[in-house]
Amino acid sequence: MYRRILVATDGSKLSQKAVQHALDLADITGADVVALKVVPRYPQSYFEGGVALAAAEVARIEKQWQTEAQAAVESVRSAGQLRGIKVKPVTAKSDLVSDAIIATAKRQKCDLIVMASHGRRGIKRLLLGSETQQVLTHANIPVLVLR
Repeated sequence: MYRRILVATDGSKLSQKAVQHALDLADITGADVVALKVVPRYPQSYFEGGVALAAAEVARIEKQWQTEAQAAVESVRSAGQLRGIKVKPVTAKSDLVSDAIIATAKRQKCDLIVMASHGRRGIKRLLLGSETQQVLTHANIPVLVLR
């Protein structure tokens, strides 16, 4: 059924639900898993009253985010190893999370994307956007969304 499943995670409790489901599917189907965490770039805006950080400080923050992202995907690999599932940990640096998820799925030749959704509605969805909705709209492979 599935040969390679991409699971998007941010290390949160909600995304752990997606991770467990992806591992369950991989166990049933014999698929490999690609665990992905997208790391944003530090915002470089200079609005009135804003304080610009030194380049070294921005680099330190981005390195910390990368380290945390690597830990999140490595924890998925560890969970997979306990179950005998091959998991490839991947991080991607992008401000457009949905685009990075879709691009990684294509690059890694995945045939399913598994991700969680907060299920926001109304004004919260309008203001915060929905990465999940973007993936659902633009992905060329099946997307399994867990709420």
